Amino acid sequence: MNKKEKAISYFRMGYNCSQAVLMACAGDGEFTAKAAAAFGGGMGRLQKTCGAVTGAYIWFGMNYGASGLPQENDKIQVYDRVKMFNRIFVERNGTDLCSELLGEDLNTPEGKSRIKERSLHEKVCEKCIIDAIEIIEEIG
Repeated sequence: MNKKEKAISYFRMGYNCSQAVLMACAGDGEFTAKAAAAFGGGMGRLQKTCGAVTGAYIWFGMNYGASGLPQENDKIQVYDRVKMFNRIFVERNGTDLCSELLGEDLNTPEGKSRIKERSLHEKVCEKCIIDAIEIIEEIG
């Protein structure tokens, strides 16, 4: 199973979008799931930055961040990837905000109902997860 398939599988199992991306890239250990637990639904269902995006950002920190006190060059390695990722993701999707991507409120019964009726988790969230994995693989 490739990373995109793994990520979608995790999401369909019930992990949030951030966990799905991070676990597909970093493995499915307990720490990995916990590290991204607060970022689903646009950061704790605040519908801010898309969880698939934050999962990628956590991955960049884990993969390229310094293991100790970072020097400026260490920060640049992570920040440059975050900036590049964000640019590509927004080009593909028009935004990186969960509220704009879904166009519905995750926090109301009406919004949840419309999300389900319109299959937005499949049409929008899964696309964002796949895009996140593709961009990670593209920029390293």
